[in-house]
Parts: sequence; structure tokens; C-alpha cells
Amino acid sequence: MEKSPFKHIAIAGNIGAGKTTLCRQLGQHFGWEVHYESADNNPYLSDFYNDMKRWSFNLQVYFLHNRYKQIIDIQTGDHPVIQDRTIYEDAHIFAPNLHGMGLMTERDFDSYTQLFHTMTSRIKPPDLLIYLRAGIGTLVAHIENRGRDYEGTMSLDYLKQLNRRYEDWIRDYHEGNILIINVDEVDFVNKKEDLGKVINMVDGKLHGLFKDA
Repeated sequence: MEKSPFKHIAIAGNIGAGKTTLCRQLGQHFGWEVHYESADNNPYLSDFYNDMKRWSFNLQVYFLHNRYKQIIDIQTGDHPVIQDRTIYEDAHIFAPNLHGMGLMTERDFDSYTQLFHTMTSRIKPPDLLIYLRAGIGTLVAHIENRGRDYEGTMSLDYLKQLNRRYEDWIRDYHEGNILIINVDEVDFVNKKEDLGKVINMVDGKLHGLFKDA
């Protein structure tokens, strides 16, 4: 079998953007291994939503370590992998947002940031980053549909703050190649034709990036 010219595709986007669903769909279509975000078995997530200030640092370190381990596995493996959320989102969006809201202390945020820089100095960015851009209405509808109890206490202001940070991060993202998909206009969850459009976009992007590899 011909070796793939790429190893790492990652999907980024706010809570409820559809990352996990699209990871599964693209993984099935292209035959890629899927590395999901560890949400359902995360030992801190439920506690975090009940007391963000107490558990913010614990939660972010857990996610940081989990995603770092995933990337090491991807980069030392032999098969293409699609990853649900990136290590960059933890450090550029979620941790700074918690710090900005007064839910993570300056000391903890500095320690977290230093740990992030140490980890990312040892890894490469994804070969392709797929960013799912979604408005607040779309995010809320998706969150309500999946009905996770711990997300029921999430405020609209929190989602809005995250969305603003996502847009700032994507605007300045220079680590690697990127594909932006507007989830408000493309319903890859319920419409096969829209999923087909997304698959074609991803295939075209990868073909263009690696056509000479």
C-alpha cells in the first residue's frame, strides 16, 4: 500500500460546532484513524461546569496532556489520523478565556502557558487544520440536541467569548495549512449533499497540498 504523504488532520471549532461528528464522517470516508476528544470519560469536566474557578487549571492540564499524547502517537505512527480539537485551542482560547474571566489565577495560567510552550516545541502542527466556523444560534442548537447534562449550565456569554477568541486565533493562525467551513451554511450532519461538499473540499485541499509528494 502506498504511504500517505500526510499523517495529521485536525478539526477545530467552538463547543457544539460539530467537530466530533465530522471527525467520524471523514474518518469513515477516507479510512483515517480517529482520535476523539476525551470528553465523556474526562474526570474533571462535570466538576468544572459546576465550579469553574476551582477546577479550571485541573481541566486544562488534563486536556493539554491528553492532546499532547495524541499528537506524539500520531507523529510516531504510520497511518493518517484525524483529531477532534487541537492542542492550540487549549492554549490560545480556553485557558486565556478562563484567565480573562478570573476563573484561573495568574500563577496557574503562567504555569499552564510554560507547559504548553515546552510541549509544542517538541511537536509539529497538523498537516491540515479544518476550522468549523459557527454562529451562536447554531452552537446552541447543536448543544441542546446532544443533551449533555454538564453543558446545561453553560451561558451564552461564555460561548460568545469563546467564539471571539476562536476568530482572533484563526485570523492569526500561521502554523500550517487551513480549511474554513461555515457550519451555519453547511449541514453535514443531516444533509448528505452537504457532507459530500465538505468531503470534496477536504479532498481538494489535501490533493493540492500534497500533489507533488
